[in-house]
Amino acid sequence: MGGITAIERVGAAGAARRVVTTRSDEGKSVVASDVRVEAITLELMPGSAFHALWASDESPAWFPPAGEIRFALVTIGPSDVAYPADFDLERAIVEVSEKLPGMVEVLEPNNPGMHTTATIDFVVLLQGELVLELDDGAQVALHAGDTVVQNGTRHAWRNPGTTPAVMAVTLVGGLG
Repeated sequence: MGGITAIERVGAAGAARRVVTTRSDEGKSVVASDVRVEAITLELMPGSAFHALWASDESPAWFPPAGEIRFALVTIGPSDVAYPADFDLERAIVEVSEKLPGMVEVLEPNNPGMHTTATIDFVVLLQGELVLELDDGAQVALHAGDTVVQNGTRHAWRNPGTTPAVMAVTLVGGLG
């Protein structure tokens, strides 16, 4: 087996490579861009990272409006990762608002991690393990290679493991 894992390739907070193709004026396939996309990290979510790889529109919002899409890598740190000693909740919430516009508005303050969005989310767990928690208390254990289609339902991602879990996520706006 061997090989390079997603974490080794990207790193929990490293850069991810994004290659975008297009057609030239002559109709030939060409590389339009080949760049490294830096991770967005947040004090409120230690061990987690968000790589915003593609958006079909110009909105800075993390969640797409109706008819638009987002493509991202999302790393969820282990649930037992502790906050730093100098953690400031108010500062952390402002940071989330600035770095991931729209995220604070969907997060439930009394149930950390639980959220509902007006999107259909297509998720592939690339590495690690996660638990998908639903609002009825149901918990679904997920392992590398598992997929989820999240139809705008209330949910949270929990990482019971000891290493970060990496998901490829496509968000399609339009529910609700």
